[in-house]
Amino acid sequence: MSDVAETKPDPTTQAPEAATTEKPVTEVAADKAAEVAEAAKDAAVKTSDNVFSMFGGGPKKEEKKEEEEENDRSGSAKAQKVEKEGADKEEDVEADKVVADASWVKQELKEVVEVKTGEEVEEQVFKMRAKLFKFDPESKEWKERGTGDVRLLKHKENLKTRLVMRRDKTLKVCANHYVVPEMKLSPNVGSDRSWVWNTTADVSEGEPEKQTLAIRFANSENANLFKDAFEKAQQENEKIFGASEE
Repeated sequence: MSDVAETKPDPTTQAPEAATTEKPVTEVAADKAAEVAEAAKDAAVKTSDNVFSMFGGGPKKEEKKEEEEENDRSGSAKAQKVEKEGADKEEDVEADKVVADASWVKQELKEVVEVKTGEEVEEQVFKMRAKLFKFDPESKEWKERGTGDVRLLKHKENLKTRLVMRRDKTLKVCANHYVVPEMKLSPNVGSDRSWVWNTTADVSEGEPEKQTLAIRFANSENANLFKDAFEKAQQENEKIFGASEE
């Protein structure tokens, strides 16, 4: 019994070994905190990825949305441009149509104005504004024929002179006959600016008609100027008509 000595571990020799293998409590706590932070970071990243994945990728979708809006604006601008160009073309077509219509109307008016009146081959030797009257044998009254310019027109070839008077605005003929020698201007009763005469072939209504006419001027001076021109035309026509009869 005495030969076998029971050996027991020495507590003094084991304590330092335990002290070298275990970390202090503060270091352990720090490590744990770092692990928790890292885990939290990973979890946040995973959560963010899941959220972006769930809703179409977050920022990428915003970029896509902005791109679509830009495309919409571009498309709208193009559409507006096309619409404006179409409207401009329609306006140009309408403008061309208006110009064409105006040209047609102008041509029509030109043709109307260029209607032959017989005055194209005549020379105007007298013109004066006056008012013309016609005596109505049935009612025994003077009736107004119109107001306008009374003219004496001399033909450039046969040299015959005729009296022509047209109404203002309408230009309708109210007197048209040759100034023949048989006519005699007589003063109108009670007026020094009016003359009366008879014609056997006034054609203002188309067919030759016998008429008693009276003409009134603004003053006696104009009336006398008309008388002088009228009588001169009578003298010239007398020679021409006399020669033609021979």
